[in-house]
Amino acid sequence: MFDKNNYKQKMNKTFEAFTKDLSTLRTGRANASMLDTIKVDVYGQKMPINQLATITAPEPRSLNIQVWDQNNVELIDSSIRKSEMGLNPQIDGQLIRIPIPNLNEERRNELKKMIKTMAEKSKVSIRNIRREANDILKTMLKEKKIGEDENNKYEKEVQTITDQEIKKIDEKVSQKEKEIMTV
Repeated sequence: MFDKNNYKQKMNKTFEAFTKDLSTLRTGRANASMLDTIKVDVYGQKMPINQLATITAPEPRSLNIQVWDQNNVELIDSSIRKSEMGLNPQIDGQLIRIPIPNLNEERRNELKKMIKTMAEKSKVSIRNIRREANDILKTMLKEKKIGEDENNKYEKEVQTITDQEIKKIDEKVSQKEKEIMTV
C-alpha cells in the first residue's frame, strides 16, 4: 500500500531544515541561533558554541556569551572572529559581548541571494521526494498492486503536498527578505 504521509513527512523535514538554516542568517536583530554554524576547536573536537556557553540576546543589537570554562573564552572569541559573519566580540572575564552592527545595503543584497539559493536547494529536495514517490507509484502500477485510477489519485495527492511545501518555502523566503530589508 502506498503511504503518502511518509513523503509528506520527508518534505516537511526538508522545510524544517530550511527554516533552521534561515535562522542562522544574520538579520539586523540579535538571535542566539546566529552562532549555530560556528564551531570551536576544543577538547580535541569541533563543538558548537551553545555546548560550551550560554548564549543570550539581552538587547536587539547585542549577544552575550557566558562561557562555562575560562580556558575556552579565547577559543570561542577567535572562532567568532574567523567566521564570515563580520562580528567583533569583546571579552569581559568569562563573558563575551558581541555588538551586532547594522547591515549595509551590499550585505543585505548578499543575504537575499543566499536565501534564494537555500530556498532553491530545498525546493529541489522536495521535488526529488515527489519524484521518488511517483517512481514507487509507477512500479506499483507495473506490478499491478494498484490500478490506473489509484495511481492518478496518489500522484495528484503527492503533487498537492509538493505544492504546499514549496508555497511554505516561498512564504518563508519573502518573510525573511522583509526582515532583512527592514532597517
